[in-house]
Amino acid sequence: MTSINQVIVAIILIWFSSFSDMHAQRTDTTKAVDLSEVVIEEYQSVGGVERMPDVKDNVIYAGKKTEVIQLDKLNADLSTNNTRQVFSKVPGMSIWENDGSGIQVGIATRGLSPNRSWEFNVRQNGYDISAEVFGYPEAYYSPPMEALSKIEVVRGAASLQYGPQFGGLLNYQLKKGNPEKPISFETQQTLGSYGLVNTFNAIGGTYKKVSYYGFIHHRSADGWRSNSRYNTLTGYLSASVQLTEKINIRAEYTKMEYVSQQAGGLTDTQFQENHQQSFRARNWFSAPWNVAALTFRYDISPSVNLQVKSFATIAERNSVGFTKAINIQDTINAATLQYNARQVDSDAYANYGVEARVAVKYKLLGKENTLAGGIRAFLGNTKRNQQGVGTTGVDFDLTLTNTLYGRSLTFGTVNYAAFVENIFYIGKRLKLVPGFRFEYLENTLEGYINTSATGMLNTDKRVRQILLYGLGSEFILTEKTQLYANYARAYRPVTFSELTPSATTELIDPNLKDANGFNVDFGYRGTVKDFLNFDLGVFYVHYDNRIGTLTQNGVPFRTNIGTSVSKGIESYIEVNLVKAFTDQSKVGSLSIFASNAFIDAKYVAWNNPAIANDPLLSIANKQVENAPKFIHRFGTTYYLNGFSATVQWSRVGDVFTDAINTDTPNATGTIGKISGYQVIDASCAFNFLQHYNFKAGVNNLLDEQYATRRSGGYPGPGLLPGNGRTFFISLGGKF
Repeated sequence: MTSINQVIVAIILIWFSSFSDMHAQRTDTTKAVDLSEVVIEEYQSVGGVERMPDVKDNVIYAGKKTEVIQLDKLNADLSTNNTRQVFSKVPGMSIWENDGSGIQVGIATRGLSPNRSWEFNVRQNGYDISAEVFGYPEAYYSPPMEALSKIEVVRGAASLQYGPQFGGLLNYQLKKGNPEKPISFETQQTLGSYGLVNTFNAIGGTYKKVSYYGFIHHRSADGWRSNSRYNTLTGYLSASVQLTEKINIRAEYTKMEYVSQQAGGLTDTQFQENHQQSFRARNWFSAPWNVAALTFRYDISPSVNLQVKSFATIAERNSVGFTKAINIQDTINAATLQYNARQVDSDAYANYGVEARVAVKYKLLGKENTLAGGIRAFLGNTKRNQQGVGTTGVDFDLTLTNTLYGRSLTFGTVNYAAFVENIFYIGKRLKLVPGFRFEYLENTLEGYINTSATGMLNTDKRVRQILLYGLGSEFILTEKTQLYANYARAYRPVTFSELTPSATTELIDPNLKDANGFNVDFGYRGTVKDFLNFDLGVFYVHYDNRIGTLTQNGVPFRTNIGTSVSKGIESYIEVNLVKAFTDQSKVGSLSIFASNAFIDAKYVAWNNPAIANDPLLSIANKQVENAPKFIHRFGTTYYLNGFSATVQWSRVGDVFTDAINTDTPNATGTIGKISGYQVIDASCAFNFLQHYNFKAGVNNLLDEQYATRRSGGYPGPGLLPGNGRTFFISLGGKF
């Protein structure tokens, strides 16, 4: 209750400050503001967090809950994509931290699963980068944070513009070439504990009508845990040409290669004994990733803009390892004097899409309104080969010792969508934003789940039409503060794994439906002068048609049987204490921030007759898996003459890892409560001699022993520890 009371007090203080500021503007005739003329194109940033403008790249963001993280204003460990620090000012961001390499970002909000960010629609520069957004929306590729200018986060109302996923939009904005120089160069060289070597080098510029940017990034380390070394290489190249005053064409290509050793999970006893140890030395993972995009932009008139973005992803997901439960040792066979054969799994993705978006400004009743809409076409193909018999070796090797995989499936996706939103300006202060989205979605499945005659699957084709709708609103209280509220329908397509029988005896409901529901937001946000930045809000997420398995006539039957509801409070407040009293200070500047979320995520229905009357198995009113009841992050930053230092404290509540809310861990470490934890990070930066910088930091300063997830499969069954104390030092320059 104390924390909630503090939030209420903060809201009252901010309201008072905002209205006092507005009153001062009205009583001082030399600074009068006519709100009828206010059109907010960019929100002023205080502390490195912005909000999206009303319209950007022909997409409407007015009335939606948004955050824009400015990477160049953060003191964070970008060399390892430390998401705990990068997303610290986005309230309610739940993070899986078992991957110390930073290769895969696993985040979610509002009680959703952080599994490789699959509850977000993940994009780079506005185009898809996940494995398959409709059937396998896992983000195996994440760009290096050093290459980013901004990260845009839009909560659930993003569904009207971007389609699937309850979590909303996560868009990585890469840097662009310097518009004022024909050539510029950036470099950042980092060393860290456990053999970390990170190098980032970029070149870009603008010459006449051509702008270009490219980077090469390499990171490798032995890893904090045993058996967790990795090596990653990412390259990117873009070029844009201003063909005419109104027409611009931009081409981009990204390539990533990496190999990562998987340390695997632990039992809870092993975790308590030594959370740095590993009992899997032969498990490896690799995901070669290729993404290309071509963007055509045409300013048809001052009031009409057209943007067409085509994109393609050609990628793989490969793993080889000993995949048994962690309480089964990976030992050498006494008869053969060799290890047992490992399992090989391999996915191949080929996705192609195009999105055309148009924005039109027009007059209605004396107000300039904006209409933004478009169409999308997508074609996806996933080839999934699993349970192959691999070698008995220890290194990364995908060679098969037999001719066939134990399971081989081909998934196809065809998607067409049409969408539209409109900003209506009502009176002097109110904006209303209604919107619709229609989706046509077709999935096909063929192949076999084992090589026997009964394991062959008949071709399965599922077609559905989905209508999403919503209404957003924004009310301008002062020039820089707004109330916002929205309601938006959302859906999550049935995934490929849910369409696939786990055995020949399992049946899949022919009427299996996509998960659907809605998101609701209400909040108050803005800035007060240049010393206070805040966003205080509440949310409600209704997640229907969750998929589960029940038994009918002794046969497992997979169908829609569940509903969950998440509701809570999200608040972000940042205050520059020095600027609150003076515009100038010889002693520097000090800012503090608090990012808090209180989350109540529970199951309200689970229609499985096998457990309906069993109090030990019923999940009614049980906490949703991987949904902490609170996420708190606090920090302070001090600035003086090019020097800055930040200390951040993160505190996260307990989570359950199954729907029944099993408290005591099982023998294999795959089920059971995970205790809450708190982590402190410290970092600093110094800019000198105009072009150079020095950075250093310590992650998990107090060496907290903690875990954020359990796994039943990849990257190894069991409890997966977060990293202990690590450090880094970095030297860079811009020329």
